[in-house]
Amino acid sequence: MANKIFLILCSLLFSISYGNATETCSRIATINFQEVLVDPNSSQKGEGLRYFLEKDPESKNYLDLYQKGTEINWQNALLGTLGTGLILSSTMVNDSQNKKVLLISGATFVLLNFLISRTLEVQNELNLEKAIEEYNKRNLPKIDFNPQALQFEENNEKDNSHSNFNPFDISFGIFKTWTF
Repeated sequence: MANKIFLILCSLLFSISYGNATETCSRIATINFQEVLVDPNSSQKGEGLRYFLEKDPESKNYLDLYQKGTEINWQNALLGTLGTGLILSSTMVNDSQNKKVLLISGATFVLLNFLISRTLEVQNELNLEKAIEEYNKRNLPKIDFNPQALQFEENNEKDNSHSNFNPFDISFGIFKTWTF
């Protein structure tokens, strides 16, 4: 039973990370009817807009805050490693009661780590949106960046119809944006 749960968790993590790998460089902003990659490389998210955003000191501060928030957090890494270690150690224990405790506590740590990191990521995305908003208040050319519109377009390209759009679709907010 524990091995099956472990294999399911591993395949879920692989599918999430694989799905995210194809989406890393897909965020696009429109400036003067030209498309600009928001994340031209994987190490500095939002760097594609720096040329424009650094013209306004307030928007530059929000961009710097956004980029600082995308750095790897050692607390999240520790929590995820602890959870994974507990799950792996449950496969080596013979006592069924201890195996369940290790498996449940490991899965709890992994889930808690995911929820915390996802919450921090969503809150950090607001810094990028504020940076663009502050820039657009006082500067030209305007930056048009709407990640939700991108999600909508990707869903429609897959479905080939606008009638399948559901604003309450859970995958809209969670499935398309998981990162590790």
